[in-house]
Amino acid sequence: MADSKLLPSPGGDPVAVETLLQDVFGIVVDEAIRKGTSASEKVCDWKEPEELKQLLDLELQSQGESQEQILERCRAVIRYSVKTGHPRFFNQLFSGLDPHSLAGRIITESLNTSPYTYEIAPVFVLMEEEVLKKLRALVGWSSGDGVFCPGGSISNMYAINLARYQRYPDCKQRGLRALPPLALFTSKECHYSINKGAAFLGLGTDSVRVVKADERGKMIPEDLERQISLAEAEGAVPFLVSATSGTTVLGAFDPLDAIADVCQRHGLWLHVDAAWGGSVLLSQTHRHLLDGIQRADSVAWNPHKLLAAGLQCSALLLQDTSNLLKRCHGFQASYLFPQDKFYDVALDTGDKVVQCGRRVDCLKLWLMWKAQGGQGLEQRIDQAFALARYLVEEIKKREGFELVMEVAPVLKERMVKEGSMMIGYQPHGSHGNFFRMVVANPTLTCADIDFLLNELERLGQDL
Repeated sequence: MADSKLLPSPGGDPVAVETLLQDVFGIVVDEAIRKGTSASEKVCDWKEPEELKQLLDLELQSQGESQEQILERCRAVIRYSVKTGHPRFFNQLFSGLDPHSLAGRIITESLNTSPYTYEIAPVFVLMEEEVLKKLRALVGWSSGDGVFCPGGSISNMYAINLARYQRYPDCKQRGLRALPPLALFTSKECHYSINKGAAFLGLGTDSVRVVKADERGKMIPEDLERQISLAEAEGAVPFLVSATSGTTVLGAFDPLDAIADVCQRHGLWLHVDAAWGGSVLLSQTHRHLLDGIQRADSVAWNPHKLLAAGLQCSALLLQDTSNLLKRCHGFQASYLFPQDKFYDVALDTGDKVVQCGRRVDCLKLWLMWKAQGGQGLEQRIDQAFALARYLVEEIKKREGFELVMEVAPVLKERMVKEGSMMIGYQPHGSHGNFFRMVVANPTLTCADIDFLLNELERLGQDL
């Protein structure tokens, strides 16, 4: 039954609205931050789907509910969600909770704006360009372009579309009729978004030519050269190579300099999917893994992964200075982008992208960077590498552990239902299912690594 104390409407009592939001923020701090990042709490309070539906009471009714009921629903939503900020959440390539990044997200959600024009988002239009400039400088470019995208997959799709448009600009008007059979090249360890992008853009997955990788998961440049020649012999036109810096499963870094040599010989667009590994550029110790990235035409980089900037924060960076993004995607809608405004219309960047409404993703990274400094973020990367090495060495010491093991699905079910931790698994090549350990949470310690190994032993002692 609906309570008589209904949620205040937007035009209602401002004191009641303030009270509601303060109460919600209190719940967030208690449940999502304090408990959600505590090693003494569960990563998740697992419920089977039917039970969870009942607990959440998901059905939407015609009558509103009381403020007390709404607050309890907020608490339940957090309680039964997976705590990705937990130090023992290793399941995805994002983990951890950076307080400054969270502060940025709260501010942007509260302001509820879209950075398509300077007049509607002056602070964020300028801030986005400054952040993109900093990321480009780390890649090794003194100029260029870029935009924040909804994720690494979309960044990769943008790169494919831009490379195609640069080669065949008529395709913007004439579509696929303007194109010969095209071929793009990527390794067998690439992210699945490359195939998705080829399908989405109408190229078809047959246009994706798979290049062999070595035993460590790195693209073999000699096979790339072979695949290009094979595609040409079959009547296709090569136009793009997508290399990977930090593959999803093995964390491999493709040899970018050698791949760039191949692209230069054949006149191909070089895209680097550095969604996972791009943040390594902040580390003087480890940035050599991306040697040659400055020779790329485009780079995808997700600070919401290894830097823990919070979802979503994904940048597409371009070396291009010819306004390619806008030429490829722009249509100068008169109600948004008239050219006779009272300020420099070059600041209206929204016509660069396929979206109209777009989230503000730069503030969370900007605020975190302001607080930590480049040195603090570098330490975050170096710590992740140190903990990964520690994990490998500890595994080697323990009887009953291998770097690839077949009992992963059983152990995954047990750990999730207990809520003690969460790790993803998958097969790879001739190997069966094995755990893919993600070391990204900036609060992670050697003690958490020890807990991980001890917990795997405990959960699997009867197997």
